[in-house]
Amino acid sequence: MSKSLNSMKNHASNPKMWVVIGVSVVGIVVLAETIRRRRRKVKMSTRLDFGAFVERFELLPFPQPPPPAARQSLSGLTFAINDMFDLKGYVTGYGSLDWVRTHEEAGKTAVVVTLLLKNGATCVGKTVIDEMAFGITGENKYYGTPTNPQMPSHIPGGSSSGSAVAVATEIVDFALGTDTIGGVRIPASFCGILGYRPSQGAVSTIGILPNSQTLDTVGWFARNPSILHRVGHVLLQLNAVEPRRSRRLVFADDLFQLSKVPKQKTVHVISKAIESLSGYQPPKHINFGQHIASNVSSLKGFCEQFTNLEQGNSILKALSSVMVSLQRCEFKTNHEEWVKSVKPRLGPNVSGLVLEAVNTTHDNMKILYKVRNEMRVALQSLLKDDGILVIPTIADPPLKLNTKKGHATEFHDRAYVLSSITSMSGCCQVSIPLGKHNDHPVSISFIAYNGSDKFLLDTILDMYASLQEQASIASNSVLLPDTNGSMDASELLKEKGNAAFKGRQWNKAVNYYSEAIKLNGKNTTYFSNRAAAYLELGCFQQAEKDCSEAISLDKKNVKAYLRRGTARETLICYKEALQDFKHALVLEPQNKVANLAEKRLRKLMG
Repeated sequence: MSKSLNSMKNHASNPKMWVVIGVSVVGIVVLAETIRRRRRKVKMSTRLDFGAFVERFELLPFPQPPPPAARQSLSGLTFAINDMFDLKGYVTGYGSLDWVRTHEEAGKTAVVVTLLLKNGATCVGKTVIDEMAFGITGENKYYGTPTNPQMPSHIPGGSSSGSAVAVATEIVDFALGTDTIGGVRIPASFCGILGYRPSQGAVSTIGILPNSQTLDTVGWFARNPSILHRVGHVLLQLNAVEPRRSRRLVFADDLFQLSKVPKQKTVHVISKAIESLSGYQPPKHINFGQHIASNVSSLKGFCEQFTNLEQGNSILKALSSVMVSLQRCEFKTNHEEWVKSVKPRLGPNVSGLVLEAVNTTHDNMKILYKVRNEMRVALQSLLKDDGILVIPTIADPPLKLNTKKGHATEFHDRAYVLSSITSMSGCCQVSIPLGKHNDHPVSISFIAYNGSDKFLLDTILDMYASLQEQASIASNSVLLPDTNGSMDASELLKEKGNAAFKGRQWNKAVNYYSEAIKLNGKNTTYFSNRAAAYLELGCFQQAEKDCSEAISLDKKNVKAYLRRGTARETLICYKEALQDFKHALVLEPQNKVANLAEKRLRKLMG
């Protein structure tokens, strides 16, 4: 002990020791000041660019050809790329500070970025993504979440959130993103802009970090269809001219049941838009879930866990579960070693997803690929070379920022049901904004068969102005309520409805109950009975609405609670369904249907 003290005294009298201490203190102060300035710089840049960018820079386009050659097709346009695209001399960050810390600068620039630069566009920065592109909310714990200009207190959607925000706020003319399970389509919908996912394999992914190669695509965002079209021609290297062919719109009625937006603002808008356009066949309506159930036999083995749902809905839920399984398995192959060796610090919503992926096991990967192959054939048989499937881009409005994972389960489930159609079939899809409903953006999607990208891009160019005109008209329209009339006549119509119901003539039953409601809109039984007929027809949203009306008229209507619970469960609104079955049990504690449903839902919700 005394030797240590003497040694310290001797060193203390040495001037070199004080120099070392002084340098160390200065170093600590400089480091702290550097960190403070960086944080201040990040905050300032967030105010300027809505938090969309990880890094700002300027990559000028390749030299223009001398006259009389025509100008390059993207000349004068600016664009951004998300944090998965390689740029020579820059570290590709994958949305993770730990990834940046453990990787070197890229030796080459991604093929698609070079293609855009060669065609006259200027790249101005890299944008924020969900960490490791593993999410659909667009949130990032370390870089911050880009601000959704449509709804600043809500998520922008992901994974390519920064690219969508950069376009929506007019910082750039267009932006590149990546779409695996919705990474371009969902943020495009939430930010009120166009988002395009091309046919699987149509655009090069060389120089882009992989998430799940079977599902990964390069997509792009734009505010207007002309730029979307021009960028598509460059990336897809399309021929400028192609013979015009007629178009056949196919509405997936069962999928619009998942959406909370009235059909007057979606289906009706599209139907009205094509009335004034040439070359469009009368639209058709299908139950898409039933089409898949009949044509994708390999999905049947995945439906066992969803036996409580209607056949079409259980098939679509199974399809989304296959998509998630495929993504996890391929992500594990790509990144398991890095995740387990580095143990990255990930945000709370992403860390669980990444851990589930690297710990996943699947005995038979071949069946997952078989589902994908059968899905492609099923869509090809449905759409052929002139068909366009019309669906909601996403079922729900954007979640509030920092919504906990447990509260967002249903949001994710419904989002995956819709996004899995294109991800698992390899088709091309475009998300189109159609104004707002209850202050949140509305969008629909057009899907065309794999390889028909030019056909789809040309369709958007052709329809967009008419769609926006009809969307504006729909947003200003108000539906008039039904009027009341004779009680006796309404009872007679109800009895006719009951007879039609017993005869399994569901549509007739709905018509009779509807006429009864027009005459007497204050009878809870009419609404509850019509809801039962709607359930048989698979019109779950209408059934839910009728049950809510019945309950507002009679708070003790057990059948209405049971039917609304059934509708909500099918629409994957598990929490609300559970509350309905609980209400039924309060009114009838021994009700077997409610008891079984409550147990089933608790198991589903974990």
